[in-house]
Amino acid sequence: MRTTSVCLLVALFVVAAVAIPVPDKNAETLRYDNDVNADSYSYQYETSNGISAQEAGELKATGGEASALAVRGTFSFTADDGQVYTVNYIADENGFRPEGDHLPKE
Repeated sequence: MRTTSVCLLVALFVVAAVAIPVPDKNAETLRYDNDVNADSYSYQYETSNGISAQEAGELKATGGEASALAVRGTFSFTADDGQVYTVNYIADENGFRPEGDHLPKE
């Protein structure tokens, strides 16, 4: 089950990396912090082109020997139209649930 959690974690990183546009390939990292433990992690960063993100995740018991990765995070970027877009999200055993003013509501 731990392998499944690690695969989910890697998949979430890939989704976050692909979801954030890169308007300036020469952007510099202004701030970067991370903390990785056996059952939790967190990171945050900010770049000179206005991209920022932070995320924290931890393994949580789901009953018996099973566990699931529970993640909360947010990322922001400035789009080509000059608008700053922010997405807050939760990803856990119930799926990926993003929220943002620019995203459709169910």
